[in-house]
Amino acid sequence: MKAQIHNFAVWINETRPAALKENFSSLLTNSGFEVLEVVEKHFEPYGYTALFLLSESHFAIHTFPEHKETYIELSSCVLEPFNKFIKNYEK
Repeated sequence: MKAQIHNFAVWINETRPAALKENFSSLLTNSGFEVLEVVEKHFEPYGYTALFLLSESHFAIHTFPEHKETYIELSSCVLEPFNKFIKNYEK
């Protein structure tokens, strides 16, 4: 088996930490990923970063509220949940 990492990254308009955490936690688990841990950092006066440690790799959220944008990135070494995540995200 060849070592391979599948990547998906996109900018979105949602910047509220609670909404991001809830929506992407659900999307990850519904896609078949196992979330092992979530590490979060809230910045002052604003901003939020979260890293979801997955058994299959990781998912990151970086908000830029001053620009009304958030960058999300999924890296996965397992193709099936990765493809499900993209399909479910696009809905």
